Amino acid sequence: MNKSGMDDPSKREIKNQRQFSIRLNVFFFATFVIFSVLIVRLAVLQFVEGPTLKEKEASISSKSTPIPPIRGNIMDASGEKIAYSTSSQSLYFTLEKNYSLAKNKDELYGIVSKLKKVFNQYGSKDETMTADQIIEAMDITYRKNFGYTPRRVKKDLTNEEIAYFLEHKDQFPGIEIVEESVRHYDTDRVAVQTVGYLSSFAGVRNTMDHYKNKARLEDAQEKYLDTEFVGVDGIEYAYQDDLRGKNGLKTTPVNAMNIASGRTELTAPEKGNNVWMTIDKNVQKTTQQAITDQLSFLHSYRSGSSYAPNAQTGYAVAMEVDTGNIVAMASMPDYDSNVWESMTDDKYKDIQHYYANGAIREVYREGHASSMVLMGSVIKPLSVLVGLKEGLFTPYSGYQDIGFAQFGKAGYETKVRNSSNHVYGYLTPSTAIEHSSNAFMVDMVGKKLYTKYGGESINVWDKYMKEFGLGVSTKSGLPYESDGSGEYMNLKAAGSAQAAMAYASFGQQGKYTTLQLAQYVATLANKGTRLKPQLVSKITDSEGNIVQKTKAQVVNQIDFPDSYWSAIKSGMKSKVSGFDGFPYDYARKTGTSQQSVYGHLVDNGVFIAYAPRDNPKLAVAVVIPEGGFGAQSAAPVARKIFDAYDQEYGLDGIPKKVSEAKTTDQTAATSNN
Repeated sequence: MNKSGMDDPSKREIKNQRQFSIRLNVFFFATFVIFSVLIVRLAVLQFVEGPTLKEKEASISSKSTPIPPIRGNIMDASGEKIAYSTSSQSLYFTLEKNYSLAKNKDELYGIVSKLKKVFNQYGSKDETMTADQIIEAMDITYRKNFGYTPRRVKKDLTNEEIAYFLEHKDQFPGIEIVEESVRHYDTDRVAVQTVGYLSSFAGVRNTMDHYKNKARLEDAQEKYLDTEFVGVDGIEYAYQDDLRGKNGLKTTPVNAMNIASGRTELTAPEKGNNVWMTIDKNVQKTTQQAITDQLSFLHSYRSGSSYAPNAQTGYAVAMEVDTGNIVAMASMPDYDSNVWESMTDDKYKDIQHYYANGAIREVYREGHASSMVLMGSVIKPLSVLVGLKEGLFTPYSGYQDIGFAQFGKAGYETKVRNSSNHVYGYLTPSTAIEHSSNAFMVDMVGKKLYTKYGGESINVWDKYMKEFGLGVSTKSGLPYESDGSGEYMNLKAAGSAQAAMAYASFGQQGKYTTLQLAQYVATLANKGTRLKPQLVSKITDSEGNIVQKTKAQVVNQIDFPDSYWSAIKSGMKSKVSGFDGFPYDYARKTGTSQQSVYGHLVDNGVFIAYAPRDNPKLAVAVVIPEGGFGAQSAAPVARKIFDAYDQEYGLDGIPKKVSEAKTTDQTAATSNN
């Protein structure tokens, strides 16, 4: 027992030593493994993940600010600049300290004082800045910008200011000269509402869907600056992404306070693409002047029976029949788009009734008819087509016109008379169009369509209207375009489906834009092929290379027998003013729609035409609200548009200005011989 007990301590010691040795080995092995893992991990960090981490480190310690690019130009069809950008030098200031702190205020005031002195001595005397204005532009409290974002203190620097700042750069820490673009518009006012205008991104980023998306961009090369100007209407807006170009980058190292702490690196911006319109400047200017002159004529007593003193506005669209190209789109009066560069409340009041495009949307002017008027008799070719297609009559059917038509319950009939109470006697569908018989349209189209379909007749009528582009978008791509208004759908206002059909049949139940009317008459000329109105022919880059080219696009096709098209074409020969001596046979239809404006009935002049009749090249629509009879108020404008197009392009394919130039040269050569 004792011997055994004496052996126990030694055995325990041996056992403990063995366990300690094992634990020590395990420790050393674990330490070896841990250090091995650390070494491998360090190697991976250094050689594998090193470049990525270094890039992330750089992104954390530097900030990139976008530099807006020079905006591309908008050209007319011949390549003349209508909207263009020029370079302008602006003074920017980058905060290198927190100047909102009291300890840095003296330094701030010193910088402001030096800037103000330079501005006063070398700047434009018309654009002086106070010390408060300079401090406001510097945004020292970070209300508008991050700490590292350069602030624009002054734009449009004079050459003397630029030279001084560059020569004394060391005296102005944080100051730099940046090239920017200034938008200019042709002072001839070429299709100003169609071209559109620019506004600051800050003013539209939360109100326009397109810019709401841009405001969420994080990529510095895609991001918009609040100080840059963007398109908000017309071509400027519709082609914003093409015109804008691509940002440059200003990459600046920053410290933990987000303040610049090192040298800045610059990546130059890419200039935007150039957009070539289908609008021809010469045809457009003629169109605008024609409307202006016609309004002046209608206001004068020498206009005689055409006297229309309340006519204040006029709209016209000229569309090529085979391409859909819009060669002119006028909304008159217009204004100088350059006013947006320095807009004030007073300036806005002056243009508020004119800056919107009345040729594509409804524009109101207090006390007068809006830009979107009832079609009047220009609907009659389509009314006849509907009647023919629905089998209500044939191209050779006869009708005895007694001067009026009636509809409604017996004893409570509503009577619709022809204009000036004319009685036309025997009519065919073609001569009903020619003489503009309201009675024919009501009896042969409106009432018969109602008899055939009952209450469903308004939907049948609506289907035909939309096939010809009336009541739906033209697909032009211009912002704010109206679909028009098919008032025949409002049975409560019409009184009944029969009444709606009766009035719709002769043009008193549909209000559409001038662009819709132009597309409509072009569809008549094309025998049912409705083309998209094209406002841009191509897009080129800053080097002149073609980026995109447009071609004719068919929106929809309406298939009617040729005899139907022949019937309406032969009937489109209304008597009009202003076309004496016109060298081409042309299809036309006048319209005079009547509507209530502020409780007074007014007559609106409407006119549609295409020429030549048998080989159509150009379709024209003109609207003169409160202009009286379309034959006298709107038709003379259309004549001048056709003449201008004939000069530039040739209604027969031969530009007359070229032919006249050759004739002049030949005459001169003969005289010299």
